Amino acid sequence: MEIVCFALYAYTIILFVRIIASFITQFRAPPAALGPLLKVLYDLTEPVLGRVRRLIPPLGMLDLSPLLVFLLLAVLRGALGCR
Repeated sequence: MEIVCFALYAYTIILFVRIIASFITQFRAPPAALGPLLKVLYDLTEPVLGRVRRLIPPLGMLDLSPLLVFLLLAVLRGALGCR
């Protein structure tokens, strides 16, 4: 059970980092050294976010899919009794 809780917590952190990276890269191009890291972030989060986007499409420039995924992760952690 602890492994599942850790995985949910780790995915929450990965999703948060992806959101910050996405916000920063909108204003300027990332350094070339960060390219592989950004690809890993997108590869880990896009399958989940893409499915949620099919349910809730972006509202103009505002993408609400990460918010729903954060909510679902919190509900899962609470249901499993994770700290």
